[in-house]
Amino acid sequence: MVLVTGATGLVGSHLILHLLENGDTVSAIYRSENSIAKTKSLFKLYNKELLFDKIHWLQADINDIPSLEIAFENIEHVYHCAAFISFEPTDEEKIRKINIEGTANIVNFCLAKNVKKLCYVSSIAALGDLPKVNHQEATPILNSINEETDWNPEKPHSDYAISKYGAEMEIWRGQQEGLEAVVVNPGVIFGPGFWKEGSGKIFTTVAKGTKYYTKGSTGFIAVEDVVKVMALLMKSNISGERYVLVAENVIFQDLIDTIAESLGAKKPTAYAKKWMTEIAWRLDWLRANLFFSKRKLSMAVAKSLHTTDLYANRKIKDELGFEFTPISTYIQEISKVYRP
Repeated sequence: MVLVTGATGLVGSHLILHLLENGDTVSAIYRSENSIAKTKSLFKLYNKELLFDKIHWLQADINDIPSLEIAFENIEHVYHCAAFISFEPTDEEKIRKINIEGTANIVNFCLAKNVKKLCYVSSIAALGDLPKVNHQEATPILNSINEETDWNPEKPHSDYAISKYGAEMEIWRGQQEGLEAVVVNPGVIFGPGFWKEGSGKIFTTVAKGTKYYTKGSTGFIAVEDVVKVMALLMKSNISGERYVLVAENVIFQDLIDTIAESLGAKKPTAYAKKWMTEIAWRLDWLRANLFFSKRKLSMAVAKSLHTTDLYANRKIKDELGFEFTPISTYIQEISKVYRP
């Protein structure tokens, strides 16, 4: 039997659907009844309500040992998708508790229960850092971040990035103790049904109309591609490897324009320069502290809006022969089912 953590999130719910469609028996962890409704809605979106009834739901928490003891009974394969995503500085303790300690708990149970294989969903945020480019060189080399790029602990990283890197260390610790494991490092994951959280907020923001754009870039991928690769890796003999999962590196301005076109919304017209976002995050910090509210724009996010990161996906293409869905094509597909 297969166990999926984070089963009520974007990746977890799509993964369960994919596994069930391919004949796997699936146990799924949930924390509250309300969260199950999100997965049920997704299955309904795909007209797969009958498959939803085949899920074996287990109420558990990756930081609650007694509940995990029950969840791991008769489990052979584990997909660890559960994570807490936040760039709110006040969430630092919670981020590390869930992402690092929670992953350590999953690894420990995999070892104790003789699980055959574990697949962990990490992030491109946990990948290494490229050295600064010397712009004085006559022909500067344009490099891409890949699975072998070294992590630089002296470089500033978000709490989220540090937590995912720390979680990967727990995976490799488990491997050294005899656990077969693979890690995937997806970029920003697009998918339908979760319009009020994660990457879904981008669609909602663009649909409402946004005035500003930036010219940074990062890697993006369709959720269906993520879960397909995960399943292929788990059925392979591959172990002890990590894989960057990025379909394309896209400039934010181009991305927002594509989404706006697909939704029939107005494209942004004003370029938010770096100095503008630096002022914006400081004003947001002041607002949050004065009114004891959540941050809307953290320093890490503001910086990322102007960072041009390129990610290489050659390893997964070479080893599995996998071809990714073009981002523009996928945006058009999921925009058809967008519901604010």
